[in-house]
Amino acid sequence: MHIKVLGPGCSNCRTLESLVRDAVQTLGLDATVEEVTDYAAIASYGVMRTPALVIDDTVFLSGRVPNRDEVRRIIEGLGR
Repeated sequence: MHIKVLGPGCSNCRTLESLVRDAVQTLGLDATVEEVTDYAAIASYGVMRTPALVIDDTVFLSGRVPNRDEVRRIIEGLGR
């Protein structure tokens, strides 16, 4: 599983990345987590509002920071 957190490096982006890393560790998944700050790369996903969560090249959310449980549910559902 390849997870990307898209955004310019703002506090919301860092919060989302932290939530993602925590969920991956808690669930014991084999996943890589990458921060993407390049605007062209972010735009290539069609994302207009950050932060955004991309898992295996599919955008799962953008423009908000979800809570810990929502992040875990998204990742857990794909990690099965």
